[in-house]
Amino acid sequence: MHYYVIVPAHNEEGFLADTLNSILRQSLQPKRVVVVNDNSTDNTEVIIDQFAALSPIFEKLNTTSSTEHMPGSKVINAFNKGLQLLDENYDFIVKLDADVILPDNYFEKIVYIFRGQPKVGIAGGFIYEQVEDGQWKLNHPMDKNHVRGAFKAYTKKCFKAIGGLRNAMGWDTVDELLAQYHGHEIYTDDALKVKHLRPTGNAYNKKAKLLQGKAMYTMRYGLLITIIASLKMAVKQQKPQAFSDNMHGYLEAKKEKEPFLVTKAEGDFIRKLRWRNIKRKLL
Repeated sequence: MHYYVIVPAHNEEGFLADTLNSILRQSLQPKRVVVVNDNSTDNTEVIIDQFAALSPIFEKLNTTSSTEHMPGSKVINAFNKGLQLLDENYDFIVKLDADVILPDNYFEKIVYIFRGQPKVGIAGGFIYEQVEDGQWKLNHPMDKNHVRGAFKAYTKKCFKAIGGLRNAMGWDTVDELLAQYHGHEIYTDDALKVKHLRPTGNAYNKKAKLLQGKAMYTMRYGLLITIIASLKMAVKQQKPQAFSDNMHGYLEAKKEKEPFLVTKAEGDFIRKLRWRNIKRKLL
């Protein structure tokens, strides 16, 4: 199986070399790796150039965007620019963050998953973050069948079916919902332990706190599912403020009549899927 990797990178000089080295160590090498230098002001570009000189699989793309680190829009904008450099001679494509270290057999195992289970459209492992005692601890606040946005692999069939990645907060939820809408399955492998070098959300702009609720509106969750999902998030994160932020974002998006990310039919499917999962967990 052939695969391509796109790595959006904004001011990642402290982490990028570790990420690219972990790609070089893969037992199954990618055909192409596009590293998108997204308006960096540090030595990110220097590091990309060093790896491009080291191996022909690496390509650099310089692009200019907002310096604000907003979840969703900035990283997917960079990803989509990198996508424009690639042809369609791949079996699966990977969106990879610039601050992770992959196990050496990561993509070999992804190939094993896709080959062995043809219905799987999105696959990945689990994030581990280093805690104060130096140990690497699992950090997965979402459901265990969710692949984190830091390392998502899509079969070409699935990627085409969902229309690529949405340039908005919630992209790494709506992609999985749409994948299931089109008959694809999501697969997570707990043996694939990915080291995340920067704690989730540490670089996000303060304006981002309302975007989760906005995303729930634009994914057509509806008010009741948004309330349930926001309560669950607040409890899991042990942040009561998350609930009020989500509801504020949802109601503001509704008031402003923000455009939806999904069609009405897709929204109907998403709500039915969410209710089915809620009932399953309660029972």
